[in-house]
Amino acid sequence: MTPASQTLSSQCTSSADVLIVGCGPTGSTLALLLEQCGISTLILEREQSIYPMPRAVHFDDHIMRVFQTIGVAEALKQVIRYNPGMRFVDPQNKLLLDWPRPQGISENGWHSSYRFHQPDLEKILRDKISASPLIQLKTGTQVTDVQQGHNDATLHCQLNNKENSEVYRGRYVVGCDGANSVVRSSISQQVVDFGFNEHWLVIDVLLKHDKPELGDYTMQHCGRHRPATYVRCPGFRRRWEIALQPGEQHSTFTDDKLWQLIGDWVSPQEAIIERSAVYEFKSQVSRRWRNGRLFIAGDAAHLTPPFMGQGMCAGVRDVANLAWKLALCCNRAQPDIANRESYINTLLDSYQSERIANVTQYIETAISLGELINTCSTTQQSNNQAGVDNNTVKMKSIVPTLGEGLGAELACEVTGYWFPQPRLSCGDLLDDVVGYKPVLVVRPELWKLCPDNLPIPCAVLNTVSEPELATCLDALSVSAVLLRPDRYILGGATDIKALETLLFLAGNYV
Repeated sequence: MTPASQTLSSQCTSSADVLIVGCGPTGSTLALLLEQCGISTLILEREQSIYPMPRAVHFDDHIMRVFQTIGVAEALKQVIRYNPGMRFVDPQNKLLLDWPRPQGISENGWHSSYRFHQPDLEKILRDKISASPLIQLKTGTQVTDVQQGHNDATLHCQLNNKENSEVYRGRYVVGCDGANSVVRSSISQQVVDFGFNEHWLVIDVLLKHDKPELGDYTMQHCGRHRPATYVRCPGFRRRWEIALQPGEQHSTFTDDKLWQLIGDWVSPQEAIIERSAVYEFKSQVSRRWRNGRLFIAGDAAHLTPPFMGQGMCAGVRDVANLAWKLALCCNRAQPDIANRESYINTLLDSYQSERIANVTQYIETAISLGELINTCSTTQQSNNQAGVDNNTVKMKSIVPTLGEGLGAELACEVTGYWFPQPRLSCGDLLDDVVGYKPVLVVRPELWKLCPDNLPIPCAVLNTVSEPELATCLDALSVSAVLLRPDRYILGGATDIKALETLLFLAGNYV
């Protein structure tokens, strides 16, 4: 078969290193991360403009670190709100489970939880995209077909309100195009279904004036006839998510009915309904995230119930993992094509193996919380599944490690763990000093043992002048760690032999 790149080259409208389908938070973040690596991208977005209504409402400190990396954290600080935590109560408002968030700055350099208005985030991301010479954004463009050849991939697109089609070519294609992803259909339609499937009505309101008695905590009202969630969003925005009964449709909920559902908390005299919609909460993970030069990320790859607020977060984690790997494959040229293909496959296959295990833990925990919301039970089994401390009836945030992938051959206990972000002696946060690049954090007594001719494929931070980093190594019981660009640990070392092995591996994969 003739490669698509040869048959379509004369028709190609535009090209880039990476083609991204979808300009939501996941696709936008991917483009901006690739920009950090000098990689050109073309984003193809079906809609003509940003959807103006609320959608996702939460992200955590890990995600804020990614936003910090792409240079939008300061702008975001003006429109987001710190989230103090979540509480689960029974129909009599008795506390079943408390999930508090730390009041101060977390080990990642930010608050541990934030509430936001998605159109605000998307505007900030698009403003950043519009200022980049490496990113093209084409809106009103529907991808209708995906093809790949040996050296590149092509997308056939239909322009909104136009009969003519266009073709775009890139080295790689990433589908960030949601649950009905056209890119996923070109990879695989097989999914792992975890069995949680419910329909909930989401009601977003704008208060006419402040109503502090609603509180700042997210409240999960469990075991009611209609379990419900209250969410404190930025400004005067508030959200209620209410479970539907089997067979109920959105069309049956008139304005009067909507106000009845949230009447325990707010009245028409106090607010206006900005939007209502029925969401199907699913729990699925695609079996394949890569097929050659095609990838999926975000909702195209996985769907989670919203009870942990990790839907959008999971997509951002996906692209933080994938972007630097794609960049390496675009930038590195090796003379031995057989070795190069093996290198590329090892690197890119690790995206799926590392991310599936990580996102699955979030989904399973969200399911456990969803089951708690639907009952009044705080049994040992439910609490254990949700990570609850039964002595204090409090939940601790989970921080899943990566699944097996890069660094597995090191057999190192710290591989795949998340590394904190302290403020360094210069006054800046770690990621601002390093950027979206690998870095070796090492104690001076081990560093001085390195041979002069040892190749160092990354930046080095010596803890002799950075006591905060020394504290991080103390917690891990190692003398050195190699951090990947996404701030997960590739591996650690306690002696010079292990450090040399780690640096050799770093030369291959970071």
